[in-house]
Amino acid sequence: MAKEYISTTQAAKILGISRIAIFNQIKNGKIPAKKIGRNYVIDRNAIGGIYRTISTSDKRKITRAVGKVVGQYASALKKLGKE
Repeated sequence: MAKEYISTTQAAKILGISRIAIFNQIKNGKIPAKKIGRNYVIDRNAIGGIYRTISTSDKRKITRAVGKVVGQYASALKKLGKE
């Protein structure tokens, strides 16, 4: 099977993180990448092996859980934010 390479921008969109986070992951060896000129390319299969795509229902559950925590601990979170 032929490898399909994607850009760092495409990888960031797939994973839902910033391009800077992608570069940091490459630098730390967590994402294998090849440097071509000034740019990096990443094997799409390597991304699938490292990260799991979050389903829409999981995203809703996470959003609800975060909302619940923020609602219950808003004053404590505000105090922590000031430190």
